[in-house]
Amino acid sequence: MTDLKQMASEFLAQKTIAIAGVSRSATGTANAIYRKLKETGHTVFAVNPNPGTIDGEPFYSDLQSIPQTVDGVFTLTTPQVTEEVVRQAIAAGIPRVWMHKSIGNSVSAKAVQMCHENGITVIAGACPMMFAEPVDFGHKCIKWWMGVTGKLPK
Repeated sequence: MTDLKQMASEFLAQKTIAIAGVSRSATGTANAIYRKLKETGHTVFAVNPNPGTIDGEPFYSDLQSIPQTVDGVFTLTTPQVTEEVVRQAIAAGIPRVWMHKSIGNSVSAKAVQMCHENGITVIAGACPMMFAEPVDFGHKCIKWWMGVTGKLPK
């Protein structure tokens, strides 16, 4: 079985990533992850069913609206919305899904099962900012705490 560090590394090695759950407000965890992945050289697409922009880039209402192939999708949504995002990922042929779980929780057991049934590599928990170098001190601490309390996915 592949461990979390290796799965995170493989996910972050992808060039084009969609972020479901980006907010119209200037702040928010999904927005911070969007900006971090942009800084690390990724092509990133913000997914939000409501019209809006982030840093001058448009939101896409769903994964099928994105104008190019996406290598992975990260969800920072409610578990129910994560299930819909996974349905979209299946339809779009997206091979990787990462469901956020740290302070908030996007993980849905049903969505994880749908990923497994459709050959999608899934990370059910944690946050990319715990792994995308350089990792800030706060995310190092959160990763450590989640590790010692058994809350990191296996």
